[in-house]
Amino acid sequence: MEAALRKIWAIYAVALFLLLMLVLGVPILLLNMALMPGERALRRNVRFLHHVYTPIYLALIGVRLRIEGQQYLSPERSYVIVSNHVSALDFIVNARAYPGVFQFLAKQELHRVPVFGWVVKKMCLSVDRSNPASRARSLALLQERLAQGWSIFVYPEGRRNRSSEPLGPFYDGAFRVAIQTQAPIAVQTLTNMREICGKADGLDLRPGVVRIVWSAPIETAGMTLDDLPQLREQVRRAMLTHLETSPSTPTAVSAG
Repeated sequence: MEAALRKIWAIYAVALFLLLMLVLGVPILLLNMALMPGERALRRNVRFLHHVYTPIYLALIGVRLRIEGQQYLSPERSYVIVSNHVSALDFIVNARAYPGVFQFLAKQELHRVPVFGWVVKKMCLSVDRSNPASRARSLALLQERLAQGWSIFVYPEGRRNRSSEPLGPFYDGAFRVAIQTQAPIAVQTLTNMREICGKADGLDLRPGVVRIVWSAPIETAGMTLDDLPQLREQVRRAMLTHLETSPSTPTAVSAG
């Protein structure tokens, strides 16, 4: 019975997301794009999606956030933001948990999703993971956006972790960009997402509280690419520490 109810709730959440995006999200994004120059519209639209649309949506599906460690983040700095990745809901939680704005590095396959694909194409940085030239261009673009004052968000696992392990293997891209731009890495850990949205594949969701923990940013000033393996392992250890010590049912809610 519980599995059936979770599936029904997940279907409701998907339908609501697309409907809300169609009747609220897209019209406001288009209005901002019509009234403002390109960069101003982009920043305003990303802020709207992360801090207006997202909390409305999370409230309607009964998901609340308990956010810890936001005091480590400075609004004056640009970060390479990384997080673990286990569910389709992660990107919404990731966005709401960051106090500023950032651009996601998103896979091009998402462009094919109705309504949402258009938003991804306009608001995110996209990469074709099957194309080495596209991956190289994406790295160059990430460096450019950091230099322009944006923070950028990368899943170091590359895709949802479908294994029984707390984390999948990490790719080097996020750490390479951070070192090459000397940008600090902000580490976000979703500690109990499997309880809320438990299956990486399929429809599975229940209302509840997601606990998100920010670690103190890791400075990369003075690092070279020779330090990349050590940096990658430091980020992995930070996430594992929170995943292994997380209480199973957080109750205090700070946002959402």
